Amino acid sequence: MGKTAIAYYSKHQGNTKKVLDAIKEYDPEVELIDVTEKHEADLTKYDRIGLASGIYYTKFAEQLLNFAKVNLPTGKDVFFIATAGNPISMNFNSVASIATSKHCNEIGRFQCPGLDKFGPFKMFGGIQKGHPTEDDLKNAVEFYRNL
Repeated sequence: MGKTAIAYYSKHQGNTKKVLDAIKEYDPEVELIDVTEKHEADLTKYDRIGLASGIYYTKFAEQLLNFAKVNLPTGKDVFFIATAGNPISMNFNSVASIATSKHCNEIGRFQCPGLDKFGPFKMFGGIQKGHPTEDDLKNAVEFYRNL
């Protein structure tokens, strides 16, 4: 399998971190890098690099995107993990374009619903309540296992 690192941004609801904690429980060797605490990291020693974030207006968090622009090495195997109030394929465009610009080999994408209380959704207590569910977490581990 090789060494794996996952750089992530998970602040508002903690949805993405829940997904990553499930993956970490399955593979204790995976290194999780919180981009709000660590702005630079040497990722060259990893065989696979994951980039994970909640989705904000159909994009990965700016902090995660900036981290990827600065730290993602050229030519690595990369995968993406997202939690979103509206899980649609275009949510990956922002991060995928950075990986493409660095000639990385995309090996997978995983997305599941996540509680979203942003903007007008806050008045109603949010959308995608209860997500990520146990099934979402199992699906995330299965995705990771099959990379």
